[in-house]
Amino acid sequence: MLSGNMNSEQQEALHLEKQLVCPICLEMFTKPVVILPCQHNLCRKCANDIFQASNPYLSTRSGSTVTSGGRFRCPSCRHEVVLDRHGVYGLQRNLLVENIIDMYKQEPKVEQPMCEEHEDEKINIYCVSCSVPTCSLCKVFGAHKDCEVAPLHNVFTKQKAELTDCVSMLVGNNERIQAIISQLEETCRAVNENGSRQKSKVCETFDHLFALLEEKKGEMTLRITCEQEEKLDYIRGLRKKYSEHMENTAKLLETSIQTLDESEMAVFLQTAKPLLQKIVEGTNTSHLDKLQHGYENMDHFTANFDRQRRALTNVDFIKVDEDDDDDDEDEVEVRGSLAGSRVEPQVHAAPAAAAANQQPPLSPVQPAGVQLSASPPQRPSDAPPPPSTSITKSPAPSPNTQAPPPLPLPTASPTPQV
Repeated sequence: MLSGNMNSEQQEALHLEKQLVCPICLEMFTKPVVILPCQHNLCRKCANDIFQASNPYLSTRSGSTVTSGGRFRCPSCRHEVVLDRHGVYGLQRNLLVENIIDMYKQEPKVEQPMCEEHEDEKINIYCVSCSVPTCSLCKVFGAHKDCEVAPLHNVFTKQKAELTDCVSMLVGNNERIQAIISQLEETCRAVNENGSRQKSKVCETFDHLFALLEEKKGEMTLRITCEQEEKLDYIRGLRKKYSEHMENTAKLLETSIQTLDESEMAVFLQTAKPLLQKIVEGTNTSHLDKLQHGYENMDHFTANFDRQRRALTNVDFIKVDEDDDDDDEDEVEVRGSLAGSRVEPQVHAAPAAAAANQQPPLSPVQPAGVQLSASPPQRPSDAPPPPSTSITKSPAPSPNTQAPPPLPLPTASPTPQV
């Protein structure tokens, strides 16, 4: 230890020792120590002596404990202390001061270090050249006789000031680092909150896209269902007509067989002429419609989603410019909207009807924004249809805003000759 440092420690120890001295006996507090209501401390024996001196006419028991209450003044602040029948022994003990006194008495006394080269000499100077403390004999006769020396107290004061500045700088640096750590923690919380919010927005955007796809799927499915039911109703009606025609023909056949069994020529001739006329009319099916070839085909509802699939593959977040001052910078937007680009469907339609009495065929239902490529079924016709041409049509409106297209009517076959 340095002598200057020892002086400072001795001063601190002296100051602490003054705080532990009783103002009555001027010695260190002895156990037990009592604490007065004014928070000053006294030895219990000293407090009892003051109390007895202030109350000489009070009778005592066993020489120390009073039988009735009394009062005296604190020797430190002159505050009046009122005691009950327990007297000084009713005051509270200050255990903290007692423990401090015990530890103070148990601490070993630090002696000033001595020079290693000269055992009887204390270290009292500082070698500036070698940066070590030493003694006077080392400077005069020893290893530091050619070195520059300085008083130990001056070097101690200077280095202590430097160390104090370094400690202050270190404390300030730690405060700045703590501020940075707090800022980083706050940034982590902000990143978590912003990430959760943006994920919610992205999920909401995709949910809207899923809802749009489900709605479009329902519309397209409904269009197919409408044409499917339309064709089925037409085929069922046509089948019913053919069944009724076959029943009439069966009855006519039964009548004809019965007529052939007639042996009377006059009776036979009476019924044969009208029967022949009915047979000619029964074999004529020109009034019955006939299904065109490929009427059952539904391939014209084929959808091509290649363009939409490429658009979905390229879906990404938009890049915000650095100089964009929009307050809503953290709102998520998704590129590549299916509804944003309208795709004109290409449909291979049948040519115009060859005969004047023929109606146009069923037009395929075309969902908006989807390519539909197929040829609708042709009506039955005597003349072979010309080759189909490719035309571009605008997307058809939804089924609930337009009546279904007319059904194809078959061409009447020529009347058979009998």
